[in-house]
Amino acid sequence: MSADPAADDAGEEILEPRGLRRRWAFRRPFVLPSQRATADNIVAAPTPLQPIDLTDDAEVSQVLDLAVRVGEVVLAAGTGVGDTSAQVRFIASTYGLDKCDIDVTFDAIRIWADRGPSLPPASDMRVVKYRSLDFTRLAAVDRLTRRIRSQVVPVDQAHEALDEIVSLRHPYPRWVSTAGWSLLAAAIAVLLGGGLLLAVISFATTALIDVVNRALHQLGLPIFFQHVVGGVLATVPAIALAAVSDHWRAEAALIVAAGITVLLSGLQLVGSVQDAITGAPITAAARILELVIMTGGIVAGIGLALRVSVLLGVPVPEIGADAGRDTGYLVVTLAAGAVAAIAFALACYAERRALLAAGLSGAAGILTFLLAQDIGLGPVISSGVAAVLIGLAGGLMARRALTPPLVVAVAGITPLLPGLKVYRGLYALLEDETLLGFSQLLGAFGVGCALASGVVLGEWFDRLLSRRGAPRDFDPTYTSDR
Repeated sequence: MSADPAADDAGEEILEPRGLRRRWAFRRPFVLPSQRATADNIVAAPTPLQPIDLTDDAEVSQVLDLAVRVGEVVLAAGTGVGDTSAQVRFIASTYGLDKCDIDVTFDAIRIWADRGPSLPPASDMRVVKYRSLDFTRLAAVDRLTRRIRSQVVPVDQAHEALDEIVSLRHPYPRWVSTAGWSLLAAAIAVLLGGGLLLAVISFATTALIDVVNRALHQLGLPIFFQHVVGGVLATVPAIALAAVSDHWRAEAALIVAAGITVLLSGLQLVGSVQDAITGAPITAAARILELVIMTGGIVAGIGLALRVSVLLGVPVPEIGADAGRDTGYLVVTLAAGAVAAIAFALACYAERRALLAAGLSGAAGILTFLLAQDIGLGPVISSGVAAVLIGLAGGLMARRALTPPLVVAVAGITPLLPGLKVYRGLYALLEDETLLGFSQLLGAFGVGCALASGVVLGEWFDRLLSRRGAPRDFDPTYTSDR
């Protein structure tokens, strides 16, 4: 996705993707005068504050509807409850509805606004009916929020802009996203120590998984069974390669590990743990349950394929205890981590400006992980340390790239996802090594939690640095020029 900037008459950058720039040309007065990203905590209302007429029910309803619709987009993209609530509250407060109660759950956003003692409260609700890893749409809403931050955009124009964001198709053809997922699998295979042949097979296998699951989705098959099918398809080529010769038996397991990583990367791991940590237990429980169910689908598909292979007498791809992130060349390892992060961002329709930031985040995360491993911190702690750096760098680089930090952070941790541990655990269970199998699966769970919690901690450090000298709590009467 391209987001090439263009200059207006005042020389400012137009912060819309290419697909939106032409349609939004009439909104040039709302070009941002600053380069401040919404990674920063919302601590001040825009200047000047132009509240709506609180006695006008229609106008109040417009503002509340705008707020919950913005919240719907960011929540569907995997944003945590706290950040989603802050976005909704900021939109409402911008237009004068500063006394609001906001309830964000797994699939719904509710807002109640107090209009004063002489007027009845107003409320609105939005049900989130989809989950979308469309990072271009998320970035476009981020830019809309920043326009509302810098200038109080009239409510009707804000609605029009949001309508265009939601209704526009993906910024580039679907095959580009499929190529992104496939490139992610190939990069993970290289990152795990595989050669060119394994990378090519992983690329082709993931492309097949994406095409098949898309067709199944159009037929209405529940996503759990789509993950089961994905697990089966990720395992079959590895079984076929292992059956060719014993030489490929150990190497073939890396194809399955790469497929697991790709399937896990589409789940909302960061948002789930973030909600659990930041005091949103209901939504956290729902997200974690969904995460566990979807991961269970992947595990079931792989286990089914392996069991059928055993029953047919076909050799199962074995995995050695020493398999892991060791290409033998540090430069190749870092390049594979960067390519994996870029590929994930591309698969999720990220804009061009976000790809470099994602790649740097992926390479930095891999380097930090390897350094932490070398000093003996272990895989779980090493993953957490790397994720803290990714979360911190994600916010900093997001300001440079003018893209939401979630894009950079989720792409950055993707090369560190524990696909190899998941397969090693399944293989051990298949070989009746129950203790080792559950130990590996528990280790995979620990790595996933460490990655997600590390990102949350890194983003907290970033926000702490960004608001030095700013008021600690949201104050709708505070203005940035005081």
